[in-house]
Amino acid sequence: MRAHASVLHLDLDAFFAAVEQRDKPSLRGKPVVVGGTGGRGVVSTASYEARAYGVRSAMSTREARARCPHAAYLSGRFEAYRSASAAVMAVLRDCSPLVEPLSLDEAFVDLAEAGLPDLEVPTVTALAEELRARVHEVTGGLTASVGVASSKFLAKIASDLRKPDGLVVVEPGTELALLRPLHVSVIPGVGPATVERLRRAGVHTVAELERISQEELVRLVGKAQGHSLFHLARAEDDRPVVPDRETKSVSVEGTYETDLTDRQQMSAIVTRQAGEVARRLKGNGLSGRTVSIKVRLYDFTTLSRSSTLPAPTDDPATIARLARTLLEDLDTSGGVRLLGVGVSGLADWIQEDLFAAAGDEPAEEAAQETPVDQRAEPDQAGARWRSATWAPGMDVVHAEHGRGWVWGSGRGVVTVRFETADTPPGPVRSFRADDPDLERWRPPEEEQPEAQ
Repeated sequence: MRAHASVLHLDLDAFFAAVEQRDKPSLRGKPVVVGGTGGRGVVSTASYEARAYGVRSAMSTREARARCPHAAYLSGRFEAYRSASAAVMAVLRDCSPLVEPLSLDEAFVDLAEAGLPDLEVPTVTALAEELRARVHEVTGGLTASVGVASSKFLAKIASDLRKPDGLVVVEPGTELALLRPLHVSVIPGVGPATVERLRRAGVHTVAELERISQEELVRLVGKAQGHSLFHLARAEDDRPVVPDRETKSVSVEGTYETDLTDRQQMSAIVTRQAGEVARRLKGNGLSGRTVSIKVRLYDFTTLSRSSTLPAPTDDPATIARLARTLLEDLDTSGGVRLLGVGVSGLADWIQEDLFAAAGDEPAEEAAQETPVDQRAEPDQAGARWRSATWAPGMDVVHAEHGRGWVWGSGRGVVTVRFETADTPPGPVRSFRADDPDLERWRPPEEEQPEAQ
């Protein structure tokens, strides 16, 4: 550990759902669920109002609807999340040159390089409060939970202790006192399977884990994890904060509280992840040749499989199709705790339509039809295709009524609530799905320049 609490971890609270509530006044203070909205969809993020009903990340959308049927189920708007994330990361980089993003909504910051007069607790606490206030300002009201400690491990734990909108600074010398009463599941990598193995050995808290020898831990959970748990239980973590490196791959992965066993659910997850990878590629003007999946089994065995295309692509359907094919070849019957999709072999060009195939399904469950009445089904293929373009939560603009967002669609009808982040809750109107006055709205920076 460092001699001072100089590692900061910032985590935006319920990020995707919070952005939706920020931009949709009628949803503020109400349950919001972001993720796949179809029958095989998977929850990406749930607002704290939805979490009160037991909705959580990686839960099937079907189960989430059963627990919280009155929530708003939205497909997500990656461009809005990316914009908010970029604003936050800019604030952090203004503070220190050593910023290590972990995802769109969280990052480590090395405060030893922040130019502070000292690294005493009052000084780093004041800086953390200032960062939280600046994040709230530049994002239009989003909140962040922050932990500051003498290591990355402890800073991340600290940021979780007072969520949402909390700040915990771990004073040097108090690290073990903080850790010991906590459940072993606070340690990264300790999921349900490891918790159960430790429980059988009579280990529930970090204090009890600390009393176990390294040899015994290796016997219980394996060599790699046993060594890691031995050191982390003693708050030993000397990993540095590593700033951005040149991008060599683009990937998305998720670790799940409960081991996944349903093959259809896993397929839906990698499909959604493939769509997010594709969006990131397109957003950075990149494409890639090699599609890979990462699967960590219930026993922490990690498997990777990849397939290389003859030319680069950023097509979500192509990436999703290959990812699902790779997943089908693996035995996941024992349960899966982590799934990920990535693309490497990056290039800045694409060979259009090289891999396009008739009949490919949409790359994301979120792109499928979500009727206002969930029991409704379109009565013809043309209506199904048209309504699929109106994903719930999508930003739209109407020639007469102005900007709004898709509340739902089905049977050739799209329903829109007309409001933005800067207006009061707005009215709801319904239109034909093929109404020429209704179109998708994109931020000005995404609009293509007119030809000269």
